[in-house]
Amino acid sequence: MKDAMKDAMKDAMKDAMTSPDAPPLQPIGVAVDVILFTILDDTLQVLLVDRLSQPFDGLRAVPGGLVERREELACAARRILRAQTGLDVDWLEQLYTFDAVDRDPRRRVLSVSWYALVAPNALEDEAVPESAWGAAWHPARALPALAFDHARQIEAAMTRLRYKIEYTPAAFHLLDSTFTLSELQRVYEVILAQELDKRNFRRRVQSLDLVEETGQLRREGTRRPARLYRFRDEGFERAGGGVLLRF
Repeated sequence: MKDAMKDAMKDAMKDAMTSPDAPPLQPIGVAVDVILFTILDDTLQVLLVDRLSQPFDGLRAVPGGLVERREELACAARRILRAQTGLDVDWLEQLYTFDAVDRDPRRRVLSVSWYALVAPNALEDEAVPESAWGAAWHPARALPALAFDHARQIEAAMTRLRYKIEYTPAAFHLLDSTFTLSELQRVYEVILAQELDKRNFRRRVQSLDLVEETGQLRREGTRRPARLYRFRDEGFERAGGGVLLRF
């Protein structure tokens, strides 16, 4: 019975593919898009480039392009980010596959979206170079008109990031290797778009043993020197996962 059903299904598929009325098969393209975040001027910023051809010529977009035939997705994301912005990142994570049939007016193209984080201090050593792509930072919550479905992609990445910082050390990728607790708190406030109680924040971070003092101080203006800390990955590992930093 099962063999008969399989044979019938094969015959039906063969007839559909060979029928003169069947539409021709169209190749489906696979692209990667990269949403790169940093914090500048106390604001969550995303890196955008210029569209240099149709469709959407002249609009801004996140760095992106088609995956090569023998290329892994993560490698494609890093290659395209480097080619269009000159930047390399340490932290890159797959976000979502955007598959709306009409997202690209030329043909069917799936976009495997990625998001990445880079610390502002890292940008001082690796500034966005001038190029034909016109790469520049924009406030993530005040975007210009964007190509394709990139506004949706950025919104999805911001939502994912808000949840991600609750149970992973993702926020620390937006900081230098040493930082003050005020700087760490400000990263959380910028991502969450809300002010946090200073005392509760510090108590929570230190009770989880997520940071350790470096023994160094940093003076900012006329204020009393602030202690510098570094991230302790062992704190997250010992906590055993789950929601750790919900405020």
